[in-house]
Amino acid sequence: MAVDLMGVVLAAGKGTRMRPFSERWPKPILPVLDQPLMAFQLQMMAALGIRSVVVVIGHLGHEVVRALGDGSQFGVSIRYVEQEETLGIAHAVSRLEPHVDRPFFLFLGDIYFDTENLASMVDRFTAGPGLGGVLACKREPDREAIKRNFVVLADAAGRVQRVVEKPRHPRTDLKGCGIYLFDLSFFDAVRRTPRTAMRNEYEITDSIQIFIDDGYRVDAAEVVRADMNVSYPADLLELNLRLLDKRGSGAYVAPTARLGSGAVVERSVAMAGATVGAGAELRECLLFPGARVPDGKRALRTIFTPDTEIRCDGTAS
Repeated sequence: MAVDLMGVVLAAGKGTRMRPFSERWPKPILPVLDQPLMAFQLQMMAALGIRSVVVVIGHLGHEVVRALGDGSQFGVSIRYVEQEETLGIAHAVSRLEPHVDRPFFLFLGDIYFDTENLASMVDRFTAGPGLGGVLACKREPDREAIKRNFVVLADAAGRVQRVVEKPRHPRTDLKGCGIYLFDLSFFDAVRRTPRTAMRNEYEITDSIQIFIDDGYRVDAAEVVRADMNVSYPADLLELNLRLLDKRGSGAYVAPTARLGSGAVVERSVAMAGATVGAGAELRECLLFPGARVPDGKRALRTIFTPDTEIRCDGTAS
């Protein structure tokens, strides 16, 4: 049975750990192989047949609007909703209720997802009688990664029993990954979600647990091969290099980037309008749009923006 879905992307966070980038670029639009990080998510939604997407903006929201526009270049139509205060994911979802009128996919906008058969979440959602939601999950061998996210406790049939936010002692390796599919009834649980004592925010995992305790069925779907939360500048460099390797390219140089005489660019990404000076040697570097590298510069694992140079140890010069 076909189901008409909406898409939702949360892109309101301040991304303070990404400074100095977060002072100019919200995390969801940081450049990845010459396009905004969120573009990958919008394209995934378009591939599922989703055409109507709501994007929740906050910090530097005008930059998100400028980068994504009306969404047509990604195959969707975007409407923007502002979250005045950043009080957690569930709070951001609560802003959506007047704008969402059908089941919806929810993506966290600052994560890169490598998924497998995302459409199976839709199949599961439509096939399961009374199914209220599906959580995208992956088997996570890194316990520290689970501790930074949330763990999903499910039975043999994949029915979720509990979700635990940032567990200190994970009881399973099934990690929630920041992609969710919910029925509209989920908003009833969101409205009743209290603030947490630890972070004084409204956690979506609390909303999900309330939803389950209300008697709604939520399933876990192991559809995520890899996920990467872009939390620090080095994460952005690593993501670009990973995708570069996945393409099988030694380097990515945008058509409008310019390389000076004798410049060497190895396993690096130079985005639109970037300039590499004559005789410069770059290895495992990332050049933002419009960045300039001086003549003769030698750099390893460094990010260049139009304003600054950031080494992977987090220092700037």
